[in-house]
Amino acid sequence: QVQFVQSGGGLVQAGGSLKLACAASGITLSRNTAGWYRQGPGKQRELVATISTFGVTDYGDSAKGRFTISRDNAKNAVTLQMNSLRPEDTAVYYCHVKTQSPPYIDYWGQGTQVTVSS
Repeated sequence: QVQFVQSGGGLVQAGGSLKLACAASGITLSRNTAGWYRQGPGKQRELVATISTFGVTDYGDSAKGRFTISRDNAKNAVTLQMNSLRPEDTAVYYCHVKTQSPPYIDYWGQGTQVTVSS
């Protein structure tokens, strides 16, 4: 059974930093693509960042230059360091894993709230 434990998040002032973490069980993150998505109020869920099995990272336009995704293979966890936060970064952030072999399955964390005040 695949499970995620998300931590971090909370309330921060604009310009501040937060770090999110997602610890997985029942699936090996280094063998799959892992990442973060977010959904702001009244918005569709969007890509924040992903990291591939080879450690190649990809970022959504809003995250480029400010956020950094990394993976800790020993802890089977993925983290998202968020710097220079803006009010528009306010959203629920979801950990996500997509399996790399059939059947291709998407797994989602429970979400964690990030609120950036102006």
